[in-house]
Amino acid sequence: MSASLEFLVRLLDLEPIEENIFRGIQPNEDRQRVFGGQVAGQALMAAGRTVDHGRVNSLHAYFLRPGDPTVPILYEVDRIRDGRSFTTRRVVAIQHGKAIFNMSASFQDLEQSALEHQIPMPDVPAPETLAPLAERLEPWKDELADWFDRPHPIDQRHIGELPWHSKGAGEPFQRLWIRADGELPDDPLLHACVATYASDMNLFDVILAPHEVNWDDPEFMGASLDHCMWFHRPFRADEWLLYDTDSPVAANGRGLARGFLFERSGALCMTLVQEGLARLRPRPDMIRG
Repeated sequence: MSASLEFLVRLLDLEPIEENIFRGIQPNEDRQRVFGGQVAGQALMAAGRTVDHGRVNSLHAYFLRPGDPTVPILYEVDRIRDGRSFTTRRVVAIQHGKAIFNMSASFQDLEQSALEHQIPMPDVPAPETLAPLAERLEPWKDELADWFDRPHPIDQRHIGELPWHSKGAGEPFQRLWIRADGELPDDPLLHACVATYASDMNLFDVILAPHEVNWDDPEFMGASLDHCMWFHRPFRADEWLLYDTDSPVAANGRGLARGFLFERSGALCMTLVQEGLARLRPRPDMIRG
């Protein structure tokens, strides 16, 4: 396990401070707000710590307020239902006395299914044939010094052009391979939380792909609004997963992105949907007095 992956495992190892209440630490990083994948992964861990049997089968989350990266986050878990095969939890993340994040999560005992089908995995290059993200960003190391100084627990191998260095508007599609940067313990909950953390790293980018705009543009306002995941089959987050994403629509100041995570065998393990705020502020030269 790399040092950066050890950092992520510690980040997800919440401190129980009372029954159904957990505290999550923050990374020592210079961020303006908490990374959405972090609070989603920690919230899922809090929910899972209160479940006696079953694996996560879905989560539905809303980002309510920007998180403060300088103080811990409290996670309050509501044990909504404990059924024979399905268990439901609600988690609220709190800072400064206010909810910043809300999640509903469902857990299910594994069972044999008489009905199975899935879409095929796209035909793409193997991850070993693609350069790691840090290697591809090396020419911009000076201007991306903050990024290189942070730990990166997820190995990312983009297929084709990097979304942030697009030369213009393109198609609303993006594919890359992802995996944890090292071997994880055999804990299905931890693997689900690591995948949840990683899933928020690239999904929003596909919303911007058809537009000549990126995160650095001063006119652009972007933030995740909600995040949904369905876990179809057991998987390992420390083995390569193909992240196939697209954006079917952007309208009314919001953009929608979808993602599919496939194992190398072709098995579809997870499906994701995220909606994000996607606005352009009026430029000063466009504002009339």
